Amino acid sequence: MKFLISIAFKNMFRNKLRTVVSILAIAFAVMVIVFTRGLIDGMIEDTYSLYIHYDTGHIKIIDQEYEQKEKLLSLNYTVNGLENKSLSEMESDLSDLDGIEMVVPRLKFGAAVSTEEELVQLLAWGVDGKKELKFTNIGRELSRGRMVESGKREVVMGTALLDKINKTVGEKVTMVYTTAFSSFQGATFEIVGEIKSNLPLLNEQVVFMPIDTARQLLYLNDESTELLLVTADRDQVNNYLPAVRNYLDQNGGERYLAQSWRSGNTFIQLLEVSEKIYNFIYLFLVLLSSIVVINTLVMIVKERTQEIGMMSALGLKSREILELFLLEGSAMAVIGSFLGALGGGLINYYLSGVGFDYSAAFEDIDVLMNPIIYPTFKIEHMIFAFVIGVVVTTLTAIIPARRAAKLEPTEALREI
Repeated sequence: MKFLISIAFKNMFRNKLRTVVSILAIAFAVMVIVFTRGLIDGMIEDTYSLYIHYDTGHIKIIDQEYEQKEKLLSLNYTVNGLENKSLSEMESDLSDLDGIEMVVPRLKFGAAVSTEEELVQLLAWGVDGKKELKFTNIGRELSRGRMVESGKREVVMGTALLDKINKTVGEKVTMVYTTAFSSFQGATFEIVGEIKSNLPLLNEQVVFMPIDTARQLLYLNDESTELLLVTADRDQVNNYLPAVRNYLDQNGGERYLAQSWRSGNTFIQLLEVSEKIYNFIYLFLVLLSSIVVINTLVMIVKERTQEIGMMSALGLKSREILELFLLEGSAMAVIGSFLGALGGGLINYYLSGVGFDYSAAFEDIDVLMNPIIYPTFKIEHMIFAFVIGVVVTTLTAIIPARRAAKLEPTEALREI
């Protein structure tokens, strides 16, 4: 075997330009795989996090009727406790279930602020400020001021929204809204915090206020439009979900719907499918680069026909000739894949701190996605691409290698 390896490496550099081109083709394909995988992984992981924080939680409890009318922000189908338990008692019981670390209540409703030019539509969220700071990354998004506190008539708004209504932190704003009894009312709030975020939802739409204040203004007594349950591990949600559903069923909560973060949103399900599709795209990229290797080895077989016949006549078996050309192809695959994995890893390492700004492309897209995508740098991405590059290229090298192994010595020696 050492003899065959020695010959294979010597043969590789007989035509250096052709070998280098083959190696570079493999390296480029593997580098693209590492980069693309890091980019997609960064986008998907960030999107998962955003949906969990601002939409689904790990487990989301809502009224079944509310699911159909959620976009209308209806206040007619709230989560208001169970048959013999108030909402506060229900939250306490849910927190005691195995795997449930926190229950985050939210009360969502529509509101508006009138300016001199227009009536600005708002998405008002009544929240528990302390729980939101603990569960989400909203604390890092606060550029000025603080988060809302219970018992106070105050709000936190995004930078773009404040600019739109020409207000700033420390000033007061009057909002109009529709109560649970469909009456039209207004209230004045102090602006205590400003959110500067890349996420349009936070920067341009949402207004945070204390949930107890929101309940008082809307005439809702200890009610929420949704409860978000935070688990110990988002990937183990299906292990905790049966206990939540069992608790609801045993306490007269059949009208409530408990959904995992994976099944609670169609867009997340589409992202999971896309991850699997991308794996086939990665294979296709390597197969394209392997065509260069096949072409190189076919040309080598053609050029060395007499040499192959001579080696066969001197006792080299067909299996050994096959191994010789496979070694040559796999050597190019290993070198090219290593260089590509290293190059792709370095690119992702740099871009993970810089990111790609896709703000223009996200202007008219109504999904929770950060317009700045940060690729992830992971060693496993480099290993994944390296293995695919080596395996696929080596397998494709079998085609010309078998052709060389099947040459008859007498016929090969007649070639000019």
